[in-house]
Amino acid sequence: MARSVEKTAKTVEEAIELALTELGLEQEDVDVEILDSGAKAMLGIVGGRDAVVRVTESKTPIRRVTEFLDVLLESSKDSDDSDIKFYVHEEEEDGQPVIKAEITGSDVAYLIGKHGDTMYAINTLAGVAANRDSSEYVRVYVDVADYRKHREQTLISMANRATSKAAKFKKPVPLAAMPASERRIIHTALQGNSRVITESEGEEPNRYVVVKPKPYVKIF
Repeated sequence: MARSVEKTAKTVEEAIELALTELGLEQEDVDVEILDSGAKAMLGIVGGRDAVVRVTESKTPIRRVTEFLDVLLESSKDSDDSDIKFYVHEEEEDGQPVIKAEITGSDVAYLIGKHGDTMYAINTLAGVAANRDSSEYVRVYVDVADYRKHREQTLISMANRATSKAAKFKKPVPLAAMPASERRIIHTALQGNSRVITESEGEEPNRYVVVKPKPYVKIF
């Protein structure tokens, strides 16, 4: 639930400032509703009325992701001189907004985990933070030390090997279980391939891709 306060002061500007101070936020992080703009007293004596505003926290998804990672990484550092850093920015892919966070440092393997498990868990939590109290869903993409880039190259090579095997032996080739983001890379890499098709099978978290030969494929 977003935090909200109402404040009264002689002017709207003063009331907003009081609310921002109490919430500990900047003006770009809030929505302001003027409940009463107030009125000056006639002849400076009678009829005056204070202004009243309602100020509600309204952080952007990118701000929420930044704050989440800031707290997470600060608490996970081994020492104050750790060189872990991160950069968050927003891009557009296929007409949809995507928040990308890149984490770097000399000792960040623990943030990747076995087969990227820890990184994907961080990605999931960052996505929850980004979309909390948000009316429109935004996808979040967290990468640690370019792990995703290297992993993508590995997955594409894996897809190509499975394609050759499926086409040669005319049998489906199941791959290891992997998260949806990695399965998507396999599907995309083989989309439109003349020799095979791909399908996801199984149940989460053990869902996997099967590379299947197309019928009547001529082998050279």
